[in-house]
Amino acid sequence: MSNSDFPDVYRAASSRYDESRSAAVPYRRSGISGLKLPAISLGLWHNFGDDRPIDTQREILRHAFDRGVTHFDLANNYGPPPGSAETNFGRLMAEDFRPYRDELVISSKAGWYMQDGPYGFGGSRKYLVGSCDASLKRMGLDYVDIFYHHRPDPETPIEETISALDFLVRSGRALYVGISSYSADLTERAQAIAKDLGTPLTIHQPSYSMFNRWIEQPGENGKSLLDVCSDGGTGIIGFSALAQGLLTAKYLDGVPEDSRLGEGKMNREFLSEDTLTAIRGLNDIAARRGQSLAQMAIAWVLRKPEVTSALIGASSIRQLDDSLDALGNLEFTDAELREIDSFAVDRGINQWQSATESVRG
Repeated sequence: MSNSDFPDVYRAASSRYDESRSAAVPYRRSGISGLKLPAISLGLWHNFGDDRPIDTQREILRHAFDRGVTHFDLANNYGPPPGSAETNFGRLMAEDFRPYRDELVISSKAGWYMQDGPYGFGGSRKYLVGSCDASLKRMGLDYVDIFYHHRPDPETPIEETISALDFLVRSGRALYVGISSYSADLTERAQAIAKDLGTPLTIHQPSYSMFNRWIEQPGENGKSLLDVCSDGGTGIIGFSALAQGLLTAKYLDGVPEDSRLGEGKMNREFLSEDTLTAIRGLNDIAARRGQSLAQMAIAWVLRKPEVTSALIGASSIRQLDDSLDALGNLEFTDAELREIDSFAVDRGINQWQSATESVRG
């Protein structure tokens, strides 16, 4: 019996955890914690605000869960307008996913701009706790599984920020906590503070792609972010594996009007002639692997054992399926990796670089 037999009641596919399926979703432990995430998680950064039909959002979330995606990632300011993604998710959670709450990992964050005033951004205890409470209200949840500090705050002592995350766990608002876009050096400091408090950082969410490889580069402490997370038992969930859509077939023949570049939502300088040549070269490698460029880009991020999950977005079921089908081929030969490395270099697209700067402490 299929979901179509019950048009008004969602019943998740019974095959969602069947490991014998083609491109079945594997689950990976986040660092040394007991938390397991799907190798591909669904982010609600775009496509889940009030500018998108709620029925389309419902279809994407249902299809993702039916295929085994158990982690939905949000933040207080996702929309547009800010907060609307959490409100829309809360409606769908109540109508469709409430019976499956114990199977889901739902995350939210605070740190980037949410609202005017002194407590609408940053890393203060006031902002983080208040934002978490507001997110829980919008989503109709008693707790989130993961709560992140979304970015470093140079105006707030790191001790205050990490102690606020500790408080969120101890007060029952979150089961696990993490950080996002912290540098290797700052992550090491945050890990030490969290460990002393007794609430370790379970996960780090950095940008990571073939065109944005900063997490592999040594910081001032001589360690890369990959090294620091591995040493400290912190998992990694990489976002923007497709480099804001550059690592897809979308730009092979120019800039479509309905693309992020075409709509002016991304800097056109990101698509230089050299970058376009690299995209085409990588596309050829992907074709030889029997994958789309997007699938290979996701698989490449997941090649690192330190990476727990790759965080993707999706505007349609077709796009979602293409990304999830990357799981059908996660292995790379040494020759493939060497050829990819000739194109996969940093290309100045890390829009979150300033967020890795040091903070007070």
